[in-house]
Amino acid sequence: MEFCPTCGTLLQYEMPYMGRPSRFYCPTCPYVCYIENKVKIKRKQRLVRKEIEPVISPDDMKNAPTAEVSCPRCSHDKAAYTEFQTRSADEPATIFYMCLNDRCRHRWRED
Repeated sequence: MEFCPTCGTLLQYEMPYMGRPSRFYCPTCPYVCYIENKVKIKRKQRLVRKEIEPVISPDDMKNAPTAEVSCPRCSHDKAAYTEFQTRSADEPATIFYMCLNDRCRHRWRED
């Protein structure tokens, strides 16, 4: 949506006609803005993916309490866990688990 810079009215679109390019025009004042057919790209910029920081670092899980929960990846029966309130206060907390098997170290959560 484009608005008229002089009176603020919503501009209307007019198709090209008899060699005249397409344009936006104001129905209440004489403002006209011609539309160019070619779009010029001035520069290209590569997007850089930001590094994602983990919610819970491995250091946090070293001193965490343990529970007898089966790991979904390796079926080990012990996991360290931490609990965070990630949603509103009237909803249950989210529990983050980390498998205590040295080969697995799988992380999962339970909402």
